[in-house]
Amino acid sequence: MDPEKPITYRGTIYPWHCDHMGHMNVMWYAGKFDEASWSLLASVGLTAAYLRDHGRGMVAAEQHVTYRKELVAGDTVFVRSFVNEVRDKAMVFTHEMVNAHTLEVAATARFVGVHIDRATRRACPLPPQVRAALQPLHLVPQERVT
Repeated sequence: MDPEKPITYRGTIYPWHCDHMGHMNVMWYAGKFDEASWSLLASVGLTAAYLRDHGRGMVAAEQHVTYRKELVAGDTVFVRSFVNEVRDKAMVFTHEMVNAHTLEVAATARFVGVHIDRATRRACPLPPQVRAALQPLHLVPQERVT
C-alpha cells in the first residue's frame, strides 16, 4: 500500500447501492467519496468541532469523477486520498476508490475544497495549523484525472 496515499474510507457495496443494471449507482460513489473527504479533512484539523467552534465550513467548489471499473454487491472497497495542491483559502485533493479484492481502481474523484466563513458565506484563509498539517500530505505531484 502506498504510504503517501492514506486510506480515508473502507466499506462494502450492498445490494441497495446497486441500480437496475446490477452495479453500484453513481449516488453511492458520491457518498463514499464524501465520507473519505471528511476523514481527510479531520486528519489535518478541519474537524466537525473546529468547524462548529470557529464558524467555519468546507465546501466542494469543484468535483470531477472518473468511473473505471464497475462495483457490484458484495465488493469491498477502500478509498485512498492525497493532496494535490494547498492554496491560501482552498485545497485540491484526489480520492481513489479501490476494489479491495482486485486492487483495481474503480473510480477517482478530484475536488477543490474551499474554506469558508459560515456567517459571511465567503472564502477565508485556511488556519496556519491546517496549512502546516497539509504540507506533509502534499507529496504526490499533481495528476490530471481524465
